[in-house]
Amino acid sequence: MFKRNAMSAAVLACLTAAAVPALAQQQLERVEVTGSRILSVNAESAAPIQVMTAADIKASGVTNLQDLLLKNPTFGTPSISRTNSNFSTSSAGVSTVDLRNLGVDRTLVLVNGRRYVSGVPGSMAVDLNTIPTDFIERVEVMTGGASSTYGSDAVAGVVNIILKRNFEGVNMDASVGQSQKNDDTLKKFGITFGTNAADGKGNIMAHFAVSKQGAVYSRDREASAVDQISTSALTGEASDIFKVKRPFYSSFAPQGRFFYTSPTGAKTSRTFDANGNLIPFSSNGPAGDGVGATGFNRSAFRTIAIPTDRVLMATKGDYALNESHTLFFEGTYANTKTFTHLEPFPLDSSVNVTPGGGNIPAETLVNGVKVANPLIPPALLALMTDRNGDGLKDYNFTRRMSDVADRTQSANRDTFRVVGGAKGDLTKSWSYETYVGYGFTREGQVGTGQINVMNLYNALNVIPDAFGNPICVSADARKQGCVPANIFGANTLSAAAAKYINAPSSLNTSVSQKMAGASVTGDAFDLPAGPVGVAAGFEWRKEASATNFDALTQSGLNGGNALANTAGQYSVRELFVEAKLPLLKNLPAVKNLDGLLSYRHGDYSTVGGTNSWNSGLDWAVNSTVRVRATRAVSTRAPNIGDLYQGASQTFPTGLKDPCSGLLPTDTGVKADTCKSYPGVVANMAANGKFLLSQADLQGISGFGGGNPKLKSEQGKSTTVGLVLTPKSVDLLKNFTFTADYYDISIDRAINSPGRAYSLDQCFNKGNQAYCGFITRRTAVQGAYSVGSLEFISDNPVNSGGQKARGIDFTSSYAERVGPGMLTARLTWTHLLDAWNKPTDDADKDTSLGEVGNSRNRWMLNLGYASGPWAVNTTTTYIGKAYLDDQFMNGLCNTDANNVCQPALKEQGKVAAKAYFDLQGSYKLGKAQLYAGVNNLFNTKAPPIISGLPGNTTGAETDAGTYDAIGRRYYVGVRMSY
Repeated sequence: MFKRNAMSAAVLACLTAAAVPALAQQQLERVEVTGSRILSVNAESAAPIQVMTAADIKASGVTNLQDLLLKNPTFGTPSISRTNSNFSTSSAGVSTVDLRNLGVDRTLVLVNGRRYVSGVPGSMAVDLNTIPTDFIERVEVMTGGASSTYGSDAVAGVVNIILKRNFEGVNMDASVGQSQKNDDTLKKFGITFGTNAADGKGNIMAHFAVSKQGAVYSRDREASAVDQISTSALTGEASDIFKVKRPFYSSFAPQGRFFYTSPTGAKTSRTFDANGNLIPFSSNGPAGDGVGATGFNRSAFRTIAIPTDRVLMATKGDYALNESHTLFFEGTYANTKTFTHLEPFPLDSSVNVTPGGGNIPAETLVNGVKVANPLIPPALLALMTDRNGDGLKDYNFTRRMSDVADRTQSANRDTFRVVGGAKGDLTKSWSYETYVGYGFTREGQVGTGQINVMNLYNALNVIPDAFGNPICVSADARKQGCVPANIFGANTLSAAAAKYINAPSSLNTSVSQKMAGASVTGDAFDLPAGPVGVAAGFEWRKEASATNFDALTQSGLNGGNALANTAGQYSVRELFVEAKLPLLKNLPAVKNLDGLLSYRHGDYSTVGGTNSWNSGLDWAVNSTVRVRATRAVSTRAPNIGDLYQGASQTFPTGLKDPCSGLLPTDTGVKADTCKSYPGVVANMAANGKFLLSQADLQGISGFGGGNPKLKSEQGKSTTVGLVLTPKSVDLLKNFTFTADYYDISIDRAINSPGRAYSLDQCFNKGNQAYCGFITRRTAVQGAYSVGSLEFISDNPVNSGGQKARGIDFTSSYAERVGPGMLTARLTWTHLLDAWNKPTDDADKDTSLGEVGNSRNRWMLNLGYASGPWAVNTTTTYIGKAYLDDQFMNGLCNTDANNVCQPALKEQGKVAAKAYFDLQGSYKLGKAQLYAGVNNLFNTKAPPIISGLPGNTTGAETDAGTYDAIGRRYYVGVRMSY
């Protein structure tokens, strides 16, 4: 088993992450601490570092490291997790982390101080699914810029995962669990073994694990079982934000909805009841309460947590050639399988089949004679007229294609990484390390439920043959297997027709990383206060990524988003140097004062030269008080997705049309901008004011892609901290307290302005530059109204900047109480400021205190162990939050004079939440039995419902920030030999 020595004692005690400081020390050795490459007997750091140990992982019972890290208040809402990626085009179920909510690509994840291959195409984000938790010794989390030490991406900080070393023996861990709703099932088994060479010169370790995490469906949680929407999305009133319109079914129904113009010129629609009778369409029922509803409940198909299966293998070893030189290697292989599931495809013939508002023919001229589609029920055919002037009846329709298939994606993801190298001593005070590494992530994904719109067009153009049987009009299509499609009613498609129009999708992605490096570290010369430690070296790295969709997906001919292929690569060569300067020692009020200087120069094949530097001071006033400070400039070069991502379509949620409810007589910037769109004017002329349908609210789309003109961004960070370790006071000898102020600002930040920001800038501020990103419909398109929002594009730019500023407090204590040991650790983050500027001249868009960025978050760990018994608890607190201010700017408090008054911040308040986890264990010989409950009190997630910013589709809350699953249980056993 890994033995605690001076390194672990110093890291755990001085860096304030352990509940129990090491009580004994062995012979001092020179060690490396996250944030520095200098080996030193003093493991104290000028930068704030928090540590989570293998004991913390065990006490949490987590299967995935992400689940533990997200409890720590330094981490924000991840961009991808099991609970917020059901609608992701790729990388669903990947586990990422985001320090300070500054973006996953600004958090550098390392394994044993070296880079790890990305799990997300086009990004540098590491998939924590691929790192076995049972193989981890500890995780060190450092705040602030560290690019001068580790290179690009370490703008917000570093997560350094340290694997076990010199392990000898066998450990096994098996557990099962589920939620109180009998879902979110868990099955996990892992085994770790290690042995030393007979001559004591080497050690080899290996790990194997399998885990299965089951799905959680929206229909199985009361809060998300039925389609709903914030009433404010319908009224524009701030007082309606948390008023729920339920049901709010989709107007795309399995039985179809058929639009036509009656002989009187009225535009109307009809649908079918369960018996095939023609009836009016009513999405939510005549009274809006779901009784007599003809709409479709999408929530019955959606997923809150996607099922994830993992197979993990890892190995690590070293062999001493002699006393001075050692060879080492690390290897990892992970296979992850995920399955996403959502409702069947919503097809609009005017958008998907005949784009631009075209119609479907109900009649066809055959030898000069009008012939009707025999599949159209006579009662519906009798209502249709000629709408395009060709003398033939026509129609358009919307339909949920449930008799084809649900939309699903099955992903199979492989990650492989190997690192090998040599390290050792050049002299008594100089050491070296050199390494090479290679890694890749490959994903294959197949999907169901999309529609081949070209085949569907042929299948909708139908005439009777000589015997009265329906056939496709096109002879060429018939030769290619065309089968007429009966879309008139629920489940009316034949199996052959469904097969003909089905469009299976595929996606293949690859990410690769090649790297090499060498460094030396040692004592350059002596100062009166001690030797000057120096480290220097070089690193080379090449990153490549590719994403390839099937042909129909690329062209948008499968009814869904048009998604372009992406491919790109870059390489970088870097030189770095670092020095640790002992400035003063053993003076009044100065036990020791050390300075830190580091510098790195990088040469990128994409953006050219970059420079990063770091300076720091570590001042030990005495054995009780330490003061530490750093100032750093970090860089992040644009990644492959930032630069080369192909234009891809998406359907964003939580957007509010600023023109909603506008009257022709209204004046002002917003009114003038809205009226500059001909479609808005036409809508008001037809309705008396600008009205939107349910489909309009659910049908906003947009495109996003890369920007090859991006430059590198620059982060500037400052940290100042105080460490108290009053070991001279007997009652407090095992007490540690830290307070660290951090200020991270990013210039030329690579960000997308955001669609809500573009809407606000265009319509509320009159900024025409942002109006260019927005497209409104110029005519009625099927279920969509004239003037409604159609596309809002969003691409990355070097923005005006971004900032996160706050204070971290940590406190740990251990004391023998009664027959056992009591341990406590509190980690609290108080956010002081957070904003981004989409452009240089834009106003700051604050996110301070908004959902996912609460001012106050804390985590409290309590433990008590006595003999074979142990109990551990974790309380996670997420402070109150508010909805996005840009969203609030689009709402009104309409006064008695029908004048729009600004929405109040408090009207968008989201309540604070606390989650309590409990685990108990009992040692029985070489076994340890354990059982636990997560979210013991079944704390409900706050209602951040559809139509509100931060909503995770299918969860009716922000499922990346809050627990949308509920109480969960697990039991397990660990064996050690």
